[in-house]
Amino acid sequence: MAIIFIGTPEFAVPSLRALIDEKEDISLVVTQPDRVKGRGHMLSSPPVKDLAVNRGIRVIQPEKVRTQDFYAELAGYAPEFIVVVAYGRILPKNILDLPAGGCINVHASLLPKYRGAAPIQWALIRGEKLTGVTTMMMDEGVDTGDMLLQSSLDIEADDDACTLSARLSELGARTLVETLKGLRAGAVRPMPQTGESGLAPILRKEDGVIDWQQGAEGIADFIRGMNPWPAAVSCLGDAKIKIIRAKAVEGRGVPGRVEKASGGILLIGTSDGLLKVEELQPEGKKAMTAASFLAGRRLKEGDEKFS
Repeated sequence: MAIIFIGTPEFAVPSLRALIDEKEDISLVVTQPDRVKGRGHMLSSPPVKDLAVNRGIRVIQPEKVRTQDFYAELAGYAPEFIVVVAYGRILPKNILDLPAGGCINVHASLLPKYRGAAPIQWALIRGEKLTGVTTMMMDEGVDTGDMLLQSSLDIEADDDACTLSARLSELGARTLVETLKGLRAGAVRPMPQTGESGLAPILRKEDGVIDWQQGAEGIADFIRGMNPWPAAVSCLGDAKIKIIRAKAVEGRGVPGRVEKASGGILLIGTSDGLLKVEELQPEGKKAMTAASFLAGRRLKEGDEKFS
């Protein structure tokens, strides 16, 4: 029976590839429209579309999902399942009710924790040590449907949102395949979500401003969660600087103040401990190590401050 796959970014690609490799009947792929991206303002297609086109699968890119035409398009396939992975839009009830086996979502958290659009980023920002993926039956709520399978993953000390997303996407693909097999065999059954819930709302560009009144560990986690987007930023004088990699170290200082800027080492004060900056990117320039940054700019220790 047919499966309709709905997804957009790179995170969804391993799931689609896994279904193709399993010889599932992917009859249709739905993804968001091509968008203009980058400084060159070039039209860019979603990663899911690129894979589907490469494998000869029909792709549609509706501007709106709450139309009769879109519903009729999907209904024409009489799908067994609709699989949704990071699509970026909320599907209406008539589509959720369409497939015989249900709409299945791959979500990048151990539900009910981190429901919402940015579970990977918020898990890092909150300093979690363990995360994972959940497959679930979709309902009209935001990631509130009955769970099917969960798979966990340790968060590594050097993970950021980019590296963690890549690992979770592969884990999600494997869990999705297990889920479909288990549903067909009757070995996997929907289970209500239980336990402490939490939200992971979408991040916006203005959310990346560093609060130096936090402790060093919290700021380091914040930087990891914000990389690569929307990026953790702070101003040093009139210059906006993106901090890409940093870690907490012992010591005392004034929040935001440059406590050390010599020997290739940049230490910034926080409310608890010091932040050792390892990689940063001044506005309009390429990313560089702290040592390279300090070699090209003399900072006054104990005087200049990030704000």
